[in-house]
Amino acid sequence: MIENLTEINFDKVISEAKVPVIIDFWAEWCGPCKMMGQVLEEIDKIYNDKLFIGKVNVDESGSIAMKYGIRNIPTLLFFKNGQLVDKQVGAVTKKMLEDKLKKLL
Repeated sequence: MIENLTEINFDKVISEAKVPVIIDFWAEWCGPCKMMGQVLEEIDKIYNDKLFIGKVNVDESGSIAMKYGIRNIPTLLFFKNGQLVDKQVGAVTKKMLEDKLKKLL
């Protein structure tokens, strides 16, 4: 299940995750973000026990976006063992995302 993250729970989720984490930085008004959301829902169904997916609404949690230098959305950040290991700016296909995940998993 994809979880919405805020300033309240973001750091805890990242640091305590037992599996790799993808964070999707998005906004309601962003068309490509909606496309990426659909891709992430498909990925979540396939990898739900091997991966945690979180979403950060940049309009509601701008401080997190600033902390990670998010200037364009959608942006995906990939964490493993609490550390940022990869970044994807812009919408990508399911295949492209799965190729990145193979390196992460």
